[in-house]
Amino acid sequence: MVKKISILQIDETAYLIHKQWMNLALQLAAEAGDAGDVPVGAVVVDRANNLVSFASNRKERDRDPTAHAEILALRAAGKAMNSWHLDGCSLYATLEPCPMCAGAIVQARIGLLVYGADDPKTGAIRTAVNIPDSAASNHRLLVLGGIMESSARVQLQSWFKKRREK
Repeated sequence: MVKKISILQIDETAYLIHKQWMNLALQLAAEAGDAGDVPVGAVVVDRANNLVSFASNRKERDRDPTAHAEILALRAAGKAMNSWHLDGCSLYATLEPCPMCAGAIVQARIGLLVYGADDPKTGAIRTAVNIPDSAASNHRLLVLGGIMESSARVQLQSWFKKRREK
């Protein structure tokens, strides 16, 4: 079962660390948005809180339906760590992962998922569906949603609003 952690349950030091990595993810998301992709960024850090990998959405630029920020960051982390087992790592994403990314997170054995904004349409951690808690999941992970939620949500809403205006 996914253990969902509330922001109220973490101490100030942990919050500041999560905020630091989410800020990087938000910068990556902004770069994706500027390049024409949906603004989502992802960062992987190891147990010692060292940066392992990072990525932003590249679906449009790469013409690849699997080029989500989370997938790209997990691929790079696997290569950097020379293992697909990322159980000691944390993944930071600006948006609640979709079903594809949630499946990859489970397969990678990520220890902690931290994300910004819930995704009411395709969120597969706790909003639309819950992949980690499904019978198909062979790994349980800690989840902390809502870190810098407002910034992540505003970034996405602004990007989509500009896109609709075109």
